Amino acid sequence: QVQLVESGGGLVQPGGSLRLSCAASGNIFSSNVMGWYRQAPGKERELVATITRGGSTDYADSVKGRFTISRDGTENMVFLQMNSLKPEDTAVYYCKLEDRVLWKDYWGKGTLVTVSS
Repeated sequence: QVQLVESGGGLVQPGGSLRLSCAASGNIFSSNVMGWYRQAPGKERELVATITRGGSTDYADSVKGRFTISRDGTENMVFLQMNSLKPEDTAVYYCKLEDRVLWKDYWGKGTLVTVSS
C-alpha cells in the first residue's frame, strides 16, 4: 500500500506564490509517475503537472510558465512551485502516484489553495 500526504496549501493574494509538497510512503516501485491534479468547486478534477522518475515533465496549458513540478527520488517526494497565482487557480490540489509496475493509482487527500485578495 502507498500513502500520499500533501502540504503547503493556504490563502495567497493574486500574483503570489505557494509551494506544495507531497510525501509518498509505503511499497513504492521505482517505475512510477507522480503528479498534481486539482479540482475547483463545481468542476471536474484536472491534470496540473506530472513528472516521471527520470524527470520528464508535462503541464496543463493553463499553468505553463507559472508552475514548476519537481521531485526528490531519494525521498519519494514531489513538489509544485506555483508562481503568479490567479483566482482561477483556486482549488483543492491532489497528489497522485501512478505505479507502473502494479498499474495502480494512489491519491492523497488534497490540500486547499485559495487565491483571493
